[in-house]
Amino acid sequence: MTAAIGLVDCNNFYVSCERLFQPALRNRPVVVLSNNDGCIIARSNEAKALGLKMGAPLVEARHVVEANDVAVYSSNYSLYGDLSQRVMEALRILTDEVEVYSIDEAFVGLGGEGDGSDTRTRGQDIRAKVLMWNGIPTSVGVALNVKFGKDTVRYGAVNHEGAWRTKFLRRSRCYTTRLCNVLRVA
Repeated sequence: MTAAIGLVDCNNFYVSCERLFQPALRNRPVVVLSNNDGCIIARSNEAKALGLKMGAPLVEARHVVEANDVAVYSSNYSLYGDLSQRVMEALRILTDEVEVYSIDEAFVGLGGEGDGSDTRTRGQDIRAKVLMWNGIPTSVGVALNVKFGKDTVRYGAVNHEGAWRTKFLRRSRCYTTRLCNVLRVA
């Protein structure tokens, strides 16, 4: 059988990096701007809830930013690169197979059969250790191949009772697989 693959995705990565050094930003709406401070390129969950869109020009979002005391930061790519490297090093300690996908994502080998038993525990362990060692929250999508791992992080969700919510899966290529072959570690 095929071993499970995980996609480790750092949550709101640039915002998470800023919050790491400024804990007062936790639970506050935060956005990070592009190179020229013109567009929003990263948003906290709180900023997303306000309707701030990825790629939106700051000048168009200024009224929402000011009315809701949104913290606004210029991008700091040297900080993000350093923290990304630390996260990837942590993943290399936790698993033998790591393929860096982007500054905030990596595919990892999880072993197991992707049936949700040992892989869920493995994903939860990875999330907890990356958070503890680096202070960066992550999500882990687990599947039997790289494509479904990506879709699982993007579309899959598990509610508090462990039941699958398939609203988004029906509109994605991920729906073509059996639900037992995908797992998102929440």
